[in-house]
Amino acid sequence: MIMGNNVQRVLFVNSEIFPYLPQTESSSIGRYLPQGIQERKKEIRSFMPRYGCINERKNQLHEVIRLSGMNIIISDVDRPLVIKVASISAARLQVYFIDNEDYFHRKQTFFDENGKFFADNDERTIFFARGVLETVKKLRWAPDIIHCQGWISHLIPLYLKKAYRDDPIFASSKVVLSLYDDTPTDSFNADFADKAVFGGITPEDLELLRQADGINLAKTAIRYSDGVILASDKVDSGLKTFCKQSGLPVLDYDAKSMESDGYIDKYDRFYEQV
Repeated sequence: MIMGNNVQRVLFVNSEIFPYLPQTESSSIGRYLPQGIQERKKEIRSFMPRYGCINERKNQLHEVIRLSGMNIIISDVDRPLVIKVASISAARLQVYFIDNEDYFHRKQTFFDENGKFFADNDERTIFFARGVLETVKKLRWAPDIIHCQGWISHLIPLYLKKAYRDDPIFASSKVVLSLYDDTPTDSFNADFADKAVFGGITPEDLELLRQADGINLAKTAIRYSDGVILASDKVDSGLKTFCKQSGLPVLDYDAKSMESDGYIDKYDRFYEQV
């Protein structure tokens, strides 16, 4: 257990960050929480996917050559991992973007122009999670807390605890999971669990994803996390119950603190509790 202001480094893994995507509950927290934690004298790193709708020129994204060049194998296909970076100068924040031409160059985030859930969202989730953890290894930056926000980050707790548990970079890392109302109602491919297996992970570790939907992906994330934040008042009621039954520390949603930015101090204290 990390106690007594021992949390020095916090890794934020986000599905969305404002201003790269429109302002929502999740993208606002993705933008302002890292700044607030940094202002409380902690080191931070922030990651998100490089969706095709993000204008690289306008946002001044550029590739980090020393971090790119690795391949991630999914379903026996090598996928090049490209890392880009941009700065939010007003906040003195850097954001790292996980990119790949096959997965993240389309103009939409998770649904096509007809509102259809992308068929490869399962593989995009796998690629994003592994891409983040491999990049943090390359940075040689050991986080005390890994804070996952948004469903595309939901494989990270499992991967950290099972595939990367013997890696010295992550030896002391704890996972905090924020749940929103973004849980996909569409199903993933039936073989999601098979594709996600790697590095010592067994099919049993992914048993919930035999029924491959957003709720079971979130439950898998909860199962391997060290603490859960209910970051929206619209989190699925079944997931709330699953959290309470898990025995994990759970930080309940507090509308007043969200409006006043008081949530930043609450989250900061929660990091010390997990």
